[in-house]
Amino acid sequence: MDSAEVIVVGSGPNGMAAAVTMARAGLTVRVYERESTIGGGSRTLDLTLPGYRHDNCSAVHPMALASAFFRRFQLERRIRLVVPELSFGHPLDGGRAGLAWRDLDRTVADLGVDGRAWDRLLRPLVDRAHELARFSGSNVIGWPHDPALIARLGLRILEQGGPAWDARFRGEEAPALLAGAFAHTIRPMPSLATAAAGLVLTTHAHARGWPIPVGGSQAIIDAMAVDLRAHGGEIVTGEEVGSIDDLPPARAVILDTSARALVRIAGSRLPTSYGRRIARFRYGNAVAKVDYALSEPVPWSNAALRGAGTVHVGGSRAEIAASEAEVAAGRHPTSPYVLVSQPSLFDPSRAPDGRHTLWAYTHVPRGSDLDRTAAVTAQLERFAPGFRDTVVAARGATAVEVERHNPNYVGGDIAAGEPSVAQLVARPVLSTDPWRTPARGVYLCSSSTPPGPGVHGLAGYYAARSALRHEFGRRPPHLGVDG
Repeated sequence: MDSAEVIVVGSGPNGMAAAVTMARAGLTVRVYERESTIGGGSRTLDLTLPGYRHDNCSAVHPMALASAFFRRFQLERRIRLVVPELSFGHPLDGGRAGLAWRDLDRTVADLGVDGRAWDRLLRPLVDRAHELARFSGSNVIGWPHDPALIARLGLRILEQGGPAWDARFRGEEAPALLAGAFAHTIRPMPSLATAAAGLVLTTHAHARGWPIPVGGSQAIIDAMAVDLRAHGGEIVTGEEVGSIDDLPPARAVILDTSARALVRIAGSRLPTSYGRRIARFRYGNAVAKVDYALSEPVPWSNAALRGAGTVHVGGSRAEIAASEAEVAAGRHPTSPYVLVSQPSLFDPSRAPDGRHTLWAYTHVPRGSDLDRTAAVTAQLERFAPGFRDTVVAARGATAVEVERHNPNYVGGDIAAGEPSVAQLVARPVLSTDPWRTPARGVYLCSSSTPPGPGVHGLAGYYAARSALRHEFGRRPPHLGVDG
């Protein structure tokens, strides 16, 4: 096969962001994907029954409107993003629920006795959401930021990441809302890492919302593929890359793979010392997934939840903390935390007329081979009596199967590396340019690099910027629709 100036291995959001950026810079680009379809963790497939379209990994995209890459790429102008008024909700026993509206004032009013406390915690961050997105979406080392914003965020992380995390609240709804967002990290709580990620997610929920792409997550990838091909790029599917030596000559090879796979693919091109540093990079706990085909919407006890883009299921903050502690101890919780979305409420193309799709994740120990469909169904039934009667079909995927589908998710770790504070800074190694490896022309652009997990394309964009500078002496190109 003919050579290319740039080869990208992996067609997930980061790999495609890298490819688009390099092609826009006027370089010849070829993407290799092991599966028959592109997208990595952002594929949309018929997983239960024909006509029911399910996102195989990410379904709701808090960074779609906040990511610096997607803003430059003008994603909003390329695909349709539906932004629910109710960003996320959290059911509690007795038909109660915490509701995180996109409108911060409405959320404050709904939280009653804890409304003022919520306002004081979040408003200083929501008012500076754009700057916060720049900070949280960067490699922190050596990056200039607003010291006042960092101080405000830091104080809130210290509070919500420590034993005083309940001190400002009097009711159950507000702390449960936060716990649901914090639990996205699949880590024990309270901790600094869970508080940092959860506060940023909650800020985006109030600032611009958590969008759902019409057509599924695949629409994001397809938009990047269209742009890549329009600028001369090529995509090769159904071809797994085992070694860089198997690839045609290229001046830059950008890997959208796990850090572990980087060492395997780059082989002897990497110094032994770098390989040892990569070997110390830890992978976190995992997810088991359940996709449902439903005859009708989920019958939540609290009717307001029927308009939520995302629902965090698991009970009180204490219950969720206990559930996550069980996972960290290597056990499967009897009352698990479940992350839920029903995209068909906002995008009718996801299911046949009058029917619905439901997407659900729960947390399990890394490498788990246990199907959690029954446990997830029971937890949903707890807060939505009659849910079982709506299920037309269900498909469970264990953590082992999650990794089999996407090798970047080592042991089922969808973050591609534990998102601890240390590993969000040193990801996968401590460096001011962590995307550039010691091997000449070889770059890593997956979620194993800053800014870490999430569908934002930033790791790919940063890797491409580094490669443009070091291999080609070029500046980052314009990425917009009119470019």
